[in-house]
Amino acid sequence: MLRPVYNLDIPYKIFRTAKFGASLLMRRLCFGLFLAPVVLSFPAFAADWSVPEQELARKIVAVTGPGTAALTFENRSSLGRRDSDIVQNGLRSALEQVGIRFVKPEQSGASITISLSENLSSYVWVAEIHQSAGESAVTMVSAPRSASFTAARDSMPIKLNKSLLWTQSDRILDVAILEEGAMPTRIAVLSAENISLYRWVGSKWQSETVFTIAHTKPWPLDLRGRLVLTKDRLLDVYLPGLLCHTNAGSSLALSCREGDDPWPISQEWMFSSTSTFPTPSASGITVFNLSAFFASTRNFFTGVVTPTIGKLSTVPRFYSAAFVPRERYALWLFTAADGKVHLVDGMSDQSSLLDWGSDIATLKTSCGSGWQVLATSTSRDGDSVRAYEFPDRDPVAVSPAVEFSGAVSALWTASRGDSAIAVVSNRETGTYEAYRVAVACSQ
Repeated sequence: MLRPVYNLDIPYKIFRTAKFGASLLMRRLCFGLFLAPVVLSFPAFAADWSVPEQELARKIVAVTGPGTAALTFENRSSLGRRDSDIVQNGLRSALEQVGIRFVKPEQSGASITISLSENLSSYVWVAEIHQSAGESAVTMVSAPRSASFTAARDSMPIKLNKSLLWTQSDRILDVAILEEGAMPTRIAVLSAENISLYRWVGSKWQSETVFTIAHTKPWPLDLRGRLVLTKDRLLDVYLPGLLCHTNAGSSLALSCREGDDPWPISQEWMFSSTSTFPTPSASGITVFNLSAFFASTRNFFTGVVTPTIGKLSTVPRFYSAAFVPRERYALWLFTAADGKVHLVDGMSDQSSLLDWGSDIATLKTSCGSGWQVLATSTSRDGDSVRAYEFPDRDPVAVSPAVEFSGAVSALWTASRGDSAIAVVSNRETGTYEAYRVAVACSQ
């Protein structure tokens, strides 16, 4: 069962997603949702969480009674990692004070999932409770945010703009912008069986060329692919177990061969027009150039990278990667198959439970520190993308989220390095859409 999440329109989302056994419980929940901000008058500063923590603990134990429980958290709010950890630790302490003892799921009499969410004026913490008898319940509290916090969030230094590039009924794996002026004027669209080139003529896209992708082996179920612009030819095409090239002549053609070539994760030339790179590594190879081997029958990278990242030649299996430049190295981020984000600096591999999806990308812009990481986040109504910067090892959100009407299935840094291509499966229309996500500096 999907877990209830709250953002903005509580009654609509809770009623649509949470399943309750009786209509009476639904009516009580609706009534409570509208009264919660009125009845609960917590202090108007975000640092004091003790009152809502104790209130939610009392509501939870009223359902479960004292005893054992398995507890998990989901941070779906704008709270940073430190504040989120403070809230989670406070809730654990409050639950222990009312008689809840935490154990592993197989040893528990109840499972509790607490989602840290929010609306425009308040933080809202939702607890979904499942008990061994098959009963389930949802309870929540809200804590008003201070006006200064709301103003600070609205005045983030960066804004993300999305612009639709292409839409079609067949699955889109990637889109590359081949030519552009004030807007893209020529694009390539990668699907499972072909690559289509389009040119903007007048006020619409017109088909220019379609290349059929020749392959003998069946594609994996969750197919991924990448279009990469090169300096000596138009495109390189990476698919599981297959590498394709266009020729460099005026008469375009596509040739493909089976092989286990590594996929480029990042290329220095994508950022070189606006970047100053750190000192090369001891091997003489700049740390911004990185490729990784893709599992030909799966949907992730194996973790083998080339060249090595410092002393490390392997990282955990991952879905996507981004980097943050430092003075003499790059801090690499990998969204790993274990559900964690791994931070690799060439000497160590640290894992972090960030509330991110599996797709991230690096941008080089004129905003903020000059380098941003775009990261996806998942919800029931559709995924979102937000920009982060890394003053140290913890990400700091520097933009509001840009929302999509479906799941983001791919997020790749675009060829110029200052924007990203997001591929979305639109849940409302059933079509696939490709967007360019670009950064605008707030005034």
